[in-house]
Amino acid sequence: MALWKDSTTGSAPASNPTALGAATPQPREPEKTNVAPLSPEMTRRPAPRHEMKESVISSDLTIEGKISGSGHVRIGGRFKGDVQVDGNVSLDAGARLEGHVKASIVSVAGELIGNIENAKRVELLETGVINGDVKAGQLTVAAGSRMRGQVEFGYEGEGRAKAESKTFGNA
Repeated sequence: MALWKDSTTGSAPASNPTALGAATPQPREPEKTNVAPLSPEMTRRPAPRHEMKESVISSDLTIEGKISGSGHVRIGGRFKGDVQVDGNVSLDAGARLEGHVKASIVSVAGELIGNIENAKRVELLETGVINGDVKAGQLTVAAGSRMRGQVEFGYEGEGRAKAESKTFGNA
């Protein structure tokens, strides 16, 4: 008994089983699907670092705590606590963050009350307000933004500053 309909049935006599293909099993072709097969090469490859996930605190939320880890963070509401991530931090217009920030790129369009430490780049957008100190490799300040605090930029971080102070100390 066959589990599939054979299109050649009825054309060959029933006394000849080889004409129907019943006596000699034929290899089946793999089913064609639109799903790619899983291969060991694809499963072992780590995700590229530039494809970090973004966590969002929406505009109608107020959260108190601490954020740390890898990935990007976008704050649209209010957050009270420190933020330390290996990705980027974006503070939307109308948002408020009270705490220290340590991230690669910090973009401020809302209000930040706290310090930004060792960022590669800080962007203070025209609706942005920073009340705190900023230490960054690059600083971009848009017209209309406000800031109160001390700023250090153009340095690559603590490693370079320590190396330069040792060089000057030996001279």
